[in-house]
Amino acid sequence: MAEFIPVEPFDIVIFGGTGDLSRRKLIPALFHRYLDGQIDASCRIVGVARSEMSKSEFVEFAENACKAASENWHRDDWQNFAKLLEYVAMDVTEEGADWDPLKAYLTDDGRPRVFYLATTPLIYVATCEALGRAGLNTPNARLVLEKPIGKDLESANAINEGVGAVFDEHAIYRIDHYLGKETVQNLLVLRFANALLEPVWSRNAIDHVQITVAESIGLEGRADYYDRSGAVRDMVQNHLLQLLCLTAMEPPNTLDADDVRTEKIKVLKALKPFTAETVGADTVRGQYEAGLVDGEPVISYLETLSDDKPESKTETYAALKVEIRNGRWADVPFYLRTGKRMKSRKSNIVIQFKATPHRLFDNADRVPNRLVMNLQPDEGMRLYMQVKEPGPGGLRLQYLPLNLSYAENFTLRYPDAYERLLMDIVRGNLALFMRRDEVEEAWRWVDQLLASWAETDQPLETYAAGSQGPTQAAVMMDRDRRTWWQ
Repeated sequence: MAEFIPVEPFDIVIFGGTGDLSRRKLIPALFHRYLDGQIDASCRIVGVARSEMSKSEFVEFAENACKAASENWHRDDWQNFAKLLEYVAMDVTEEGADWDPLKAYLTDDGRPRVFYLATTPLIYVATCEALGRAGLNTPNARLVLEKPIGKDLESANAINEGVGAVFDEHAIYRIDHYLGKETVQNLLVLRFANALLEPVWSRNAIDHVQITVAESIGLEGRADYYDRSGAVRDMVQNHLLQLLCLTAMEPPNTLDADDVRTEKIKVLKALKPFTAETVGADTVRGQYEAGLVDGEPVISYLETLSDDKPESKTETYAALKVEIRNGRWADVPFYLRTGKRMKSRKSNIVIQFKATPHRLFDNADRVPNRLVMNLQPDEGMRLYMQVKEPGPGGLRLQYLPLNLSYAENFTLRYPDAYERLLMDIVRGNLALFMRRDEVEEAWRWVDQLLASWAETDQPLETYAAGSQGPTQAAVMMDRDRRTWWQ
């Protein structure tokens, strides 16, 4: 039975407190941690936004958010949690804004003070500068930045410079919620706490690796942002590269934050850059057309946009063949793919081992072992192996998994990614948050990919909503005599 260890009392200020991220993730995450006894009743949760809203209206907003995210709702629990909530209406970027109402809600006993920027990255620097002028960048302050941090290396540098001028690097938590998922964290345990796997976790035994983050949803009210970004900036630069780093990194000396993040940066630095000569064969970019998702008709990406963007070339799908230039992973391709309006919502990491060198069983194919780590929707791991089918009449082999399903093996509700990461922020644990040079190194590699696409005018393939993606992605794998794991 897992034990939830309480964190020390803290205050958290959510800038963008009435926004989508606050409603869907942050406030419900704090509520669930309160229910499990991790959050003290003396904590303060302050929403800040430009919306003119009373405290009672904000409490009602938060209540509706928590009801929608909770399986078991008890009025008494909510009324106790609601006592922690406060609200301040202000435009933090407005010169001369009055910070006194916010300061009045914050305790002054040296407890951790978390400023969560659940806003557009365009105002990250302005918000931090305002916090500095208000004297709120105190030694006990911690700043949380949501992705995306910039849209390229230049803008990421500008954000990091501006934010870093107000807050020290050790106080900045660049969050990627994928790193808070149970299976992602278990990847480190799987590799470095089990003598069985680490010796074969290299080019000697592994044929290739696949990392997939597929979404069945569309733009969900993010059309303007998404059309400026696309799948590579929105998903590859952060989520997929972070998963790749954790899969491929060398063992850190310790689990200290800088030791872990230094090993991840080594992977990013070892990524082979795309060029005009390689990008055509090793990448696919696509955009979804009308189709069926879960039996429901879905309009095309272009039809989702406003009328002034009828010819958008933004990719909603990307598939990449990536190489890591080091001794452990030489000649082992990493295949990354992500897309909107796919057949189903799923995120997984597939480690495909090499087939046995000799076909000993005449009536069976040499099907390779696979370790499949599901990140969503059903977190868990499966190790696929060849086993003998029971019964007489000769040796018949079946390809079956050893199954570790979190839902089946752990009956306790385990915290979701935001719940876990918020508690790590309060504890001051930076290991699962990106360091400045990590963000910039990822953008440096992505900028080369985007520049190569622009130089070669990479074709924008199409795929039907509700499908597995463009046919060209399957062709890319077929050239290497491999297939995507379905």
